[in-house]
Amino acid sequence: MTQNGRILFVDLRTPHRELESELVAVFKSALETGCFVGGPMVDEFEREYAQFCDTKYCIGVGSGTDALRFALIASGVQAGDIVLTVPLTFIATAEAISQAGGRPDFVDIDAQTYTMDPEKLRQYLETACVFDEKSGRTIQRVHRRPVTAVIPVHLYGQTADMDPILELAARYNLIVIEDACQAHGAEYFSSVENRWRKAGSMGRAAAFSFYPGKNLGACGEAGAVTTNDEASTDKIRMLRDHGQRQKYHHELEGYNGRLDAIQAAILRTKLHHLPDWNRKRREKARHYKELLSSQADVVTVPYEPSWARGVYHLYVIRVQNRDQLQAHLAQANIASQIHYPTPIHLQKAYVGLGYKQGSFPVSEKAASEILSLPMYPNLELHEQERIVEKVSELFSIQDISRWHAGLHPASLS
Repeated sequence: MTQNGRILFVDLRTPHRELESELVAVFKSALETGCFVGGPMVDEFEREYAQFCDTKYCIGVGSGTDALRFALIASGVQAGDIVLTVPLTFIATAEAISQAGGRPDFVDIDAQTYTMDPEKLRQYLETACVFDEKSGRTIQRVHRRPVTAVIPVHLYGQTADMDPILELAARYNLIVIEDACQAHGAEYFSSVENRWRKAGSMGRAAAFSFYPGKNLGACGEAGAVTTNDEASTDKIRMLRDHGQRQKYHHELEGYNGRLDAIQAAILRTKLHHLPDWNRKRREKARHYKELLSSQADVVTVPYEPSWARGVYHLYVIRVQNRDQLQAHLAQANIASQIHYPTPIHLQKAYVGLGYKQGSFPVSEKAASEILSLPMYPNLELHEQERIVEKVSELFSIQDISRWHAGLHPASLS
C-alpha cells in the first residue's frame, strides 16, 4: 500500500476496511452477550482453526509466546531440561523455553531455507549427547542435563524439513513442538507418509501467534496451540486459566493466558479469508522472483524446496550490502525490516549460555545479509516494480562506481 508516496512494509488498514461490517458485527455481538473471555466465540474459533490445521484440538491463548510456553510445559519439559531450537528466530522461541524452566540450546540453520538443518541436529545428538538406554533419555555431555525436546521453527512462512527431524526425535526420544507462529497455512510434503501436512499438525503440539501483522492476525495479542494429544489439550486449557478446570478449583499453578472472545471472533472472521490471502502472498512472491531475476548475481531470493508450500509471511532477500540497500530503499520512501539482525545466542539476554561470535556461523552470516521487503496480500504489482527498480538502482550505481575504480561490476565483495 502506498501512503503519501511511501510504500508501507505491511498494510493493516486495507483488510480491516474491507471487513469492517463483519468485524463491527462481531464487536456488537460481544457487547450484546456480555461474554468477553472464553465462551462460544472462543469455542467456535478453536474448532475451525483445528480443522484448518488438520488437528483434533486447538486451544486459544493470549499470545504466541503463551502458546509455546504452555505446549512445552504440557508436553512434560521439566526444570533444567535442554530444549533445542535455532538461533535465527524471534527471541520468544527461547523465552518460552526459559520460562517453562528449560535451557535453550541451538542447532544451526540450513543456508538456503533458514530453518533447522537436520544434519546439524543429527551431529549435535551424536557428538554432544549420549543416549542412556536404561532411562531412555538423551543426556547432553557437557551440561549433564537431559535433552527432552526440539523446536523446529517454520520461519518466514515456510516449514522446516520435518521428516528427518521427526525421525531423529523418535530415535532419541525427544518431544517435537513446532514453532508455527509465522506459518499459518504453510504445508510440508512428508515423503514418509506420502502426503502434504499442514504446519502445526506434525509435532506433539504447535504454537501459533496471531499478532496483528501475521498472515492471520488479531486486532491485538492472541495465540493458539494445535495438537492431536488429548492430555496436552486438557493441561493447556488449565494452564491458560490459572490451573483450574472448574472455577476456583486449581489443580496446578497456572497462568492468565486466556484468549479474549472478541479476538477469537475477529480471528474466526478472518480465517475464512486466509486461504485467499495466502494465495495472493504466493502470487506476490512469484512476482518478486521474476522481477529480481535480472539481479540474481547479487540478490538471493527465498528458496522454496520441492517439499514446501510457503505462505510468505515475510519476503526475505539476501544481499552482501544489506544496510546500504535498506538505506537506499528508505530514501525512496520504501519501508523494509530485518528479521532478525542479531541471532539469539548473541543477544545480551542469553549471554549466560556462553556462546560467542562464530558459534553458529550460518545463522550469523544470514543475519548480516537478510532484508525483508514489503509483503502483504494487497501489495500492487506496480509497487513491487518500484521496489525492485530501487533495488536494481543501487547495484547499478555501485557497478558504475566500481568500473571507475577499475573493478568488475559484478563483484560486491
